[in-house]
Amino acid sequence: LFLDGNDAAELPIKFIPQYGGHYHCQILLKSSCDVRVYEIECVVNTDHAEAELEFLTPAYQAVIQDIPINNMSNQDWKLQAILEGEGFYGPTLINVGLGETALYPLMFKPTAEC
Repeated sequence: LFLDGNDAAELPIKFIPQYGGHYHCQILLKSSCDVRVYEIECVVNTDHAEAELEFLTPAYQAVIQDIPINNMSNQDWKLQAILEGEGFYGPTLINVGLGETALYPLMFKPTAEC
């Protein structure tokens, strides 16, 4: 099947992952005149979870909460942390190996009573 730039063909794909992570796939389409390989990467996030942390500490004294990050995918993770809010600190990058649990040290250090 040849299509010009204005036409499109749909190729429905059903994907049912068991775990969160990155999944790679190749689709090979062949005809008597053409061969095409499409690379597909699916990123699967686990169910969205919300958590609430409450920090109690005197002003100017830091408190650290280790947050577990469990990697049950089939590859290592390099994660970037973006912290918002005054007085919060932590590493900007964290690596979590395949099948490992890493602890993200979130620090709160208030500069005033709040």
